[in-house]
Amino acid sequence: MSSGAVAAGRQRLGITKERKDVPFKQVLASVGQNQLMQAYEQLFSQHNITVAQALLTKSDLTARAGYLNARNTLLALIEMRVICIVNENDVVATDELGELQFGDNDNLSAMVANLVDADLLLLLTDIDGLFTTDPQQDSNARFIPRVEKIDAEIERLASSATSPHGIGGMATKIEAAKLATSSGIAVVIANGQKPDAINQIAAGENFGTLFPAHTSKLESKKRWMISGLASKGKLIIDRGAASALKEQNRSLLPAGIANVEGKFKRGDVVEIFDFKGNHIGYGIPNYSSKDITAIKGAHSESISGLLGYEYGTEVVHRNNMVLV
Repeated sequence: MSSGAVAAGRQRLGITKERKDVPFKQVLASVGQNQLMQAYEQLFSQHNITVAQALLTKSDLTARAGYLNARNTLLALIEMRVICIVNENDVVATDELGELQFGDNDNLSAMVANLVDADLLLLLTDIDGLFTTDPQQDSNARFIPRVEKIDAEIERLASSATSPHGIGGMATKIEAAKLATSSGIAVVIANGQKPDAINQIAAGENFGTLFPAHTSKLESKKRWMISGLASKGKLIIDRGAASALKEQNRSLLPAGIANVEGKFKRGDVVEIFDFKGNHIGYGIPNYSSKDITAIKGAHSESISGLLGYEYGTEVVHRNNMVLV
């Protein structure tokens, strides 16, 4: 992942005046993309490495077909030993450009790592990794070399700095690490300004903060679901259903559904939450939001009588579900 197109465009055009309107920033990005790729081309050519570029937005990956198209292209480039420079498509990504929040590339990089079945996602920043407090503000800050699980305390540490974006953009990096580790991808957050950082990490040396993967590699469909890109609504389930999903590896039945949020069709991706508001996972339902509203809380044998038709006894089959 790489950013810098807007800055490169500003430099190329010699513009110093600050303007915040989106069309102007898109002009800068359009000019800057060429400059950015020229720089990568020059650097990698010194090592006889061919580079390519892929411009992605989150909307490109929301549809199943778009997700698979991007995946196939990136995997083919890897097979041909071509290094692909992936950028957020700032020329068209108006939602992202409206804020230009530092760290957008962190989450996009986790999605790309998910796309290509990566073993490791390396997030480079200007500090050595995750600390108990901001090391640039607190000399007593303690370095955390390994994080087994990203819980509320880790998220608090990442967002506790005085900077609105967390410790060196650490909050967004933790979000990205949470997505990647849930998909079976290990993550390292490290200081990219230190010499030979990437080689040391690739060699397995202790460098930066390691977030080991806490699940095995997920099949492609489940990786797509867990990215959260295509979620159309929410299912709120009761205590018994939450236990059945998490502890018994069961499917989600209509009897366990307490509420439905959003409008979605049969086959869309939905998020699943327990009765306390905890995010449990994602699933592809056999029924639309309208249908589920009609059958929620009912026994499976009542589906046909309530709807006049039936697509199965489960609202979400276990094979079409992934827990987080």
